[in-house]
This record gives sequence, structure tokens and C-alpha cells, in this order.
Amino acid sequence: MNTSFPTLAELRQIETDALAAGLPLMERAGHRAAHLVLAWPADIRKVVVLAGPGNNGGDGLVCARELQQAGLDVVVCPLSALPDFSAADLIVDALFGIGLARDLDGAARALVEAANNSGKPVLAIDTPSGLDAYSGAIRGTAIRASKTLTFIADKPGLHTGAGCDCAGEIIVESLGLTLPPASAASGELVDTPPAALRQLRRQANTHKGQFGTLAIFGGASGMLGAPLLAGRAALKLGAGKVHLGFLAPDHPALDPQQPELMLHDAASLLAAHDFSHLVAGPGFGQSEFALDLLGRLLACPQPLLLDADALNLIAAHPALQTRLCQRSSATILTPHPAEAARLLGTTTQAVQADRIAAAQTLAQRLNSIVLLKGAGSVCSDEKRWSLNASGNAALSNAGQGDTLCGIVAALLGQGLDAFEATRCAAWLHGAAADEWRKTHPAGIGLSASEVIDLARDLLNLQV
Repeated sequence: MNTSFPTLAELRQIETDALAAGLPLMERAGHRAAHLVLAWPADIRKVVVLAGPGNNGGDGLVCARELQQAGLDVVVCPLSALPDFSAADLIVDALFGIGLARDLDGAARALVEAANNSGKPVLAIDTPSGLDAYSGAIRGTAIRASKTLTFIADKPGLHTGAGCDCAGEIIVESLGLTLPPASAASGELVDTPPAALRQLRRQANTHKGQFGTLAIFGGASGMLGAPLLAGRAALKLGAGKVHLGFLAPDHPALDPQQPELMLHDAASLLAAHDFSHLVAGPGFGQSEFALDLLGRLLACPQPLLLDADALNLIAAHPALQTRLCQRSSATILTPHPAEAARLLGTTTQAVQADRIAAAQTLAQRLNSIVLLKGAGSVCSDEKRWSLNASGNAALSNAGQGDTLCGIVAALLGQGLDAFEATRCAAWLHGAAADEWRKTHPAGIGLSASEVIDLARDLLNLQV
């Protein structure tokens, strides 16, 4: 069961109702934090508690009191002080919670940076101070925690953007409260295999035509490998038939590594018209031919996935944006943050400052399902959104987006709807990297080609 995220307003209402009922939320929060410190896997004798001026600081004071009662040496540090962290075994961050609405500066910034530079493990209470718990943006500077104990419900900003580096291990404590059913505005954390994958289990009486006939367009000169990666991924993740249409005139006639792929020039492939799903982008380039081809693909009635230079062309040509918005069949966009910024007419920094809002805006503006890639990839259509919890920095190399395109297309071809196919593919792609990292702990050197077989193995375990 994946985790749902209540909105900030919903969470505030839950807190207000609990306090009106006389529930001692601060005592419960501080007690749970102290319990976590006492159960810390290392020997903890001296603790520095950074206590801010609000409710988060109150949680820290309760935690400090219980730790002192348990016999630990505890120093409470208010916002105005700058303690010596050298003798501390652990720092408890209770400076600022989810209500922070400004960038940290002055004494607060100095205190956070000193804690980070101390090299000591940090337990953050509710959210690392300076991290926006709903957008994942850093407000000036932010605590880098070893663990974050967050209350009542999980927070999306802990799982995307900078939150992935600041939050550490995330522990959710309900404080004895029951969440209401998820609302239409609630998002979801995909932290377990999506249930939709089970729809892909195959009956005995089937044939290749039931699992999609895909056409992947790309491979301009110098980028021939991109559509090959996407095609290999689509084939190995279950697509029935895969055709590649190359923009380069000197394209290969055969893929010796995957001879099942059918290779063509882009113009003749487009003329065939017998496809269930289309992909444009892997190695697409931005030539006049690419521009004309993309315009014709946008006019096709089949579901269409757009990535890489196909997105850059759309960003640069308003007429293509109009065609995209007018499409009646499903369109999937898979931008990285810089591509999303071009589509939105803003900066990469602005996209990263609120990744969820950026993905939602793109989905609404361009009539598409959007997968905003990066740490904590965001999948959104005009009504729903989710964060992907799988994956790691091993995916930070060339070709991974091409492989991901092929996985999405394969799941589409096998019958998943566009939103589910996209978020299931994101989970499989990330989970493949997580599996690989079990035997390569530094996460260095995972190629996009290797991800394909790892993802196939995981898919077969889930259906």
C-alpha cells in the first residue's frame, strides 16, 4: 500500500482538531523523539538539542527533558547560541518545522551550517530545518539529517529534490491520530511495487499482437544508440513488436545485439501507420527534418511519448505546443528539470524549487501526463500526482532516459493506461538501480544497458 500525502491545509486541520480535543501532541512528539534517540544504533551519551521558538522547539524541549531523565548529558541550544558540537554524540534538530516560510539567515543559518559541518549524526524533528517539507526546496540552507522523525503523516518534500539528501531515513509517527481518506489534492508516494503491474500477468492463449506494436523515432547522426537503447528496453520489458525509425541517413540495418528489433528510416516507418503506440525523442536532434517529423507525429491518433529533443522542439515552437494541447489521445512527456524549465519558460532552479507544482503545471498546460525526472521523480496528470521513491544516484549517466522511454512504451503496449504505465515504469527503472546497488554500494558505473535486464527481472517477480 503506497503512502498518501495530505496537503498542508489538511494537516493543519488535523492538528487543530486534535488540539481542540485536548490531545497532548507536543508531549507525544517529544516522547517519540526521545525514544528514537535512546534506540539509536550507536552509543549516545551526550546530545545537543537545537530548540527553535515555535512548536518544533517545544517538541525538542520535551525530548531533552526525557533524555535527561534517562541519564543522558543533554545541552539545549536556543536559536541565539552557537554551541561546541565536538563532544556531542548526536544532534537533535528542533529549530523549525513545516511552518517555515522564509529563508534561513543570520543566527539560524550559522547554527544550521555549524551542525552540518560538525560531522555528527542528526535527528531532525518533523522536517530538517530549512527544508520546505512540501516542495523539497532548501530555504537558504538546511540541516542534513541522518534520520527525520516526521509527525502525523509523511511529507512530499522529504522525498523529492533536495529533500532526498536532507531527510536521511524517514520515520513517520502518527501520534495516535487517524488520517481521513485521501482527497483529490492528495499525492501518493510510490514506495512499493505498484499494484497495476499485476495486470500484466499473461494468459496462455495470447500472441504478440496483444502486447503492442511500437514505433520509436530518433537516432539523428551521432546519436544512433539512443533509439537502440529505447527499443531494447521496450522489447525486453514485454512489447510485442518494436520498430525503430532513424533520422540519420546512415542508420544501421540490423541491431546485432537485439536482432528482433526492426530498423527503418524515419520517413518510411511513419508512412506504415500500423502502430499502437509512438515514441519520439531518443537522439531526435533539432533539425528541420526533426521539426517536420515531430509535427506529423503530433497529428497521429496513437498514444505518444515525447522525450529529449522532441521536448526541446516543442518548447521552442508555439505551434507545436498548440498541436500538443489539441491531441485527443494520451501524450506522455518525460522531461528532466532543464527540459521542463524550457517548456515552462522559466529556470531550472525554479523547477527544482517546487518540482511537484512544476509537473502539475506542465500536465495542465500541455494536456499531458508528465514524468519530471530526477531525485524523487514526479508523475502528474491534470488531476493526480505521485512521487517515485525508488532509484539512486547510480542512474546519473547518459542513456538512462532512453531506457526509461522504452520501459514506459512497453507497459503502454501491454495495456496499462498512460498514467499507470508512466509511474510503474519510473518505479521499475529506479528499483532496478536499487537492486544493482546492493552489490555496488558506491553506486558508480551502472550503464543504461544494464538497467534493462535488471528491470525485466523485477517485472517478472511482480506480475
